[in-house]
Amino acid sequence: MARWTALALTLACFGAESQHSFTAVQRLDESRLEDTRRQRLEWSRKRVVYPRLGVYNDFRGILHVHAEDAEHTLGTRQQVLEAAHQTGVNVILWSDHRGPKPDTWSGYREGVLFIPGSEDDHQLRYPSPEGDLKFLSHIEELPPDKSPDGYDGMEIYNRHTDAKVHTDLTNYLQKALKNKREFGRLAGKQKDYPDEVYAAGTGRLDNFLAFYDRVIETRQFTAIAANDAHRNQVFNNVVFDPYEVSFRFVSTHILARDLEAGQIRDALRAGHAYVSHDWLCDPSGFSFIALNNLGAFDMGDRVPAIPKTRLVARFPIPAHVLLYHKGQVVSDTNGNELNYTPTETGAYRLEARLTIAGEERPWIYSNPLYLALPVAADLAVPTNWRAEGIQTIRDITYTDGDPKDANKHKLDLYLPEGKKNFPVLVFVHGGSWRSGDRSQYTALGNRFAAAGYGVVIPSYRLAPANPPPAQIRDVAAAFAWTVANIEKHGGNPKRIFIAGHSAGGHLVSQLALDPKYLLKYNLTPKAIAGVMSVSGVYDVRAIAMFGPDENARTEQSPLHFVNRHAPPFLVAYCQWDYPGLPGQAREFDRALRHNFVASDLVYIPNKNHISEIAYIWQPGDTLAQQMLHFMSSAAN
Repeated sequence: MARWTALALTLACFGAESQHSFTAVQRLDESRLEDTRRQRLEWSRKRVVYPRLGVYNDFRGILHVHAEDAEHTLGTRQQVLEAAHQTGVNVILWSDHRGPKPDTWSGYREGVLFIPGSEDDHQLRYPSPEGDLKFLSHIEELPPDKSPDGYDGMEIYNRHTDAKVHTDLTNYLQKALKNKREFGRLAGKQKDYPDEVYAAGTGRLDNFLAFYDRVIETRQFTAIAANDAHRNQVFNNVVFDPYEVSFRFVSTHILARDLEAGQIRDALRAGHAYVSHDWLCDPSGFSFIALNNLGAFDMGDRVPAIPKTRLVARFPIPAHVLLYHKGQVVSDTNGNELNYTPTETGAYRLEARLTIAGEERPWIYSNPLYLALPVAADLAVPTNWRAEGIQTIRDITYTDGDPKDANKHKLDLYLPEGKKNFPVLVFVHGGSWRSGDRSQYTALGNRFAAAGYGVVIPSYRLAPANPPPAQIRDVAAAFAWTVANIEKHGGNPKRIFIAGHSAGGHLVSQLALDPKYLLKYNLTPKAIAGVMSVSGVYDVRAIAMFGPDENARTEQSPLHFVNRHAPPFLVAYCQWDYPGLPGQAREFDRALRHNFVASDLVYIPNKNHISEIAYIWQPGDTLAQQMLHFMSSAAN
């Protein structure tokens, strides 16, 4: 009881910050609790789970958790583990007082990841060899001019701070404890409506968010939720804050590729996260990204503010959506989606709210997208870089056709001088099947020729003037020319690899999996030593130009043709790829492995859809090294 009294008294100046339609006690009215429960159940039935568009998975994380198995706390670590299983929590970040304690759990236990941490003076700290991850904590107790320097982020929500705001709930509890009948009614409500009762004394912490908005105007800063879970609010043997209720109430959703401690810490440091009051509705499928011609950028990312940049959000149920910039609302809308074109640089974050039992309650708080003026590294463009000792032969006709298509039926060769019987790489460019040309890839040709490969780069006819399957037919003709002629130029026709970027990834994958295109030249996919598809498209059923109906478009989808006789694959995607492509890459890789096809799934960090291929010529480039390793391994 003393703790509740202390919570009510420590922040007199803080109590007026959140405005609500109803008081906490009014929310405890049984009819309102029932209305709240009914609406939550309806949302759970109607919610739509969208697949994530980017490279990350959504892991439910709980930060600021106390369970030190000591006398002063009632909660135990085993209870935390059981609660995590009950609530679908993936990762627990401990906050031992003056810790981490020597016996704190670390690593995986029964599928849950535990990360040791400490709650020190107004900070959460998570040690690691790469440097401590630190968040400002309980900022209501800090001076207004507290500097954020040295911290990676802050709590924008803290459950115990919120309890301090709702003094009427504390007063009611004090009275109920003195009245056996009233306490019995409260205990009954807690049993029947545990989530609704726990949420009665909660709201938006305006002062926290105002502080946060000031910081993100000048630097990247991660917003997290603090459950501040103790399991120590026990009165007359009734537990009012069991871990499972606390964990269902609010989460920090962490966006990472894998559930691994280093990746979780990196994601939190980078702001790849959002805060959600999950008790209202499971937010899984929520996304807030920036889109432009370079790729898709997720929460926490620096976004090059080039023309046609859009901010896009999707929600599993309709919500009241507010977009903030410099602490001010710049968009106020309702629905499942937000689509906003920014006109200024700076940090943009959003809030989503839901109306339940007659009042609007906070649901989701995003981390910001940081729009900034582009720099040279953002604006990757093809280069004409050339290496020493490379012979270039241009404009070789690889097939006959309509004279107006003559230039698109040509290819260029890049050959290592003084070498014979070298392996060969046929590279197919991207451009949404509508643009692009072999002439843009001089640097790529030189890069791999300098490594000892003969490089063949064809052009092909473009849509819409030449609708599919014109493109794959041309790629098949270029490959057949290579098999028939490359030996004359010093190449080994039995060691021909194919690679493609974006639309080119689709085309080389289709060539390797659907035998009908090579059959015209009395060839089979066995003539292909290996396939490297970079940010390719493997399912084109949603793209109208591939056919009048889904059946026709399926016939142009490499995913449909995966078979156990396929050559080995390297399937690559990048951090800021186009929406949906990372998911397609992972699905395609799984399908290949399921059919016992050797497949390497490669992730390229810190590159967008354009820069991953435009910078492939640079020394030490990750993609180039992965491709060279793949070809060397496949050839042995």
